[in-house]
Amino acid sequence: MENWINAEVLYRWIDFEGLILLSLLAACTWLFYRVFLRDVSDERHRNIKFHLRGIARNYLFLLAFFCLFLLLSKDSWLSPTLFKLKPYFALLAYSFGLVVFIKLARLFSLMYLFMGSMQAGVPLLIVNIFTLLLSVTVLFWSLSHIFGIQLGPLLATSAAFSIVLGLALQDTLGNLVAGVALQLDNNFQIGNWLEVVNGVNKSVGQVKEISWRSTTLLGLSDEIITIPNRVMAGAQIHNFSPDQPTIKSLIFRVDHDADTEKICALLERAAQSIPDVRGLPTPLSYIQEITPSWTQLKLLFWIDSYGSQFSIGDKVYRKSLEMLAQEGIRLSTEIYEYRMVKPALQ
Repeated sequence: MENWINAEVLYRWIDFEGLILLSLLAACTWLFYRVFLRDVSDERHRNIKFHLRGIARNYLFLLAFFCLFLLLSKDSWLSPTLFKLKPYFALLAYSFGLVVFIKLARLFSLMYLFMGSMQAGVPLLIVNIFTLLLSVTVLFWSLSHIFGIQLGPLLATSAAFSIVLGLALQDTLGNLVAGVALQLDNNFQIGNWLEVVNGVNKSVGQVKEISWRSTTLLGLSDEIITIPNRVMAGAQIHNFSPDQPTIKSLIFRVDHDADTEKICALLERAAQSIPDVRGLPTPLSYIQEITPSWTQLKLLFWIDSYGSQFSIGDKVYRKSLEMLAQEGIRLSTEIYEYRMVKPALQ
């Protein structure tokens, strides 16, 4: 095996100093999680613990192969057959060390993004790109320094193949670039409710994930909506962010002789009694329209959860009808009278 790898470079990297630095990085990552991310959501905790368990498994493999490499380095008692296994264990220890390093870097970047979004998720697109670039960099360095592969001529001869591959992946690359642009613009984040208008098509949902190819929304009826990033980049997007309250309106029609001032006050108190309705701005009711059949009143109130607008509107409607009924106020109904006209005999 030593004929096709640079054993001296490999053995220099497999030492106690590298293992200690990797262990310190793992300890810092764990402390960062315990100190700064105590308030993240349960889903985020499960995600981080899943990554930590995977890193721990790879670290145990690293320790096992590192110990075997150290034992085989005591060549005073080695047989020629056992001595041949030394570079294999060194390469396995080095490989698992790279896996642990890349996973630690990925988890650290993920947790850094979690700090800005404790309860909602974070887009994995940026994390995936960072992980890919780091993995490619480490792979190229290993191929060049340990395996002695000259990458310059290899990259030059693969230029034509790269062009063909780029044309074949044109749509995928377009979606990737559009996804990165969406993240850099930061017009919306995981957990925001969006209304995406693309021509005559309109989609409404909560952002759940931004991947290489598409943005995934969870609709009002819990349906999964997948929109390509190129479409998202060219669409008109209305962001109903939790930082900005959403306005909701209900219509009530009463008779002309009803006390509209009293009814407006009742409707406003009904909306204020619902815990999900914001206290500020305060609910507002007013006369919107007067027709020959009724007087139409409109109730406006503000909510924080765009996705719960229908359930909150139902609560306000029921409470309003209850309070109106207690005061003996009935909503107006339009009665249509139909008459049967018997045709005259000729």
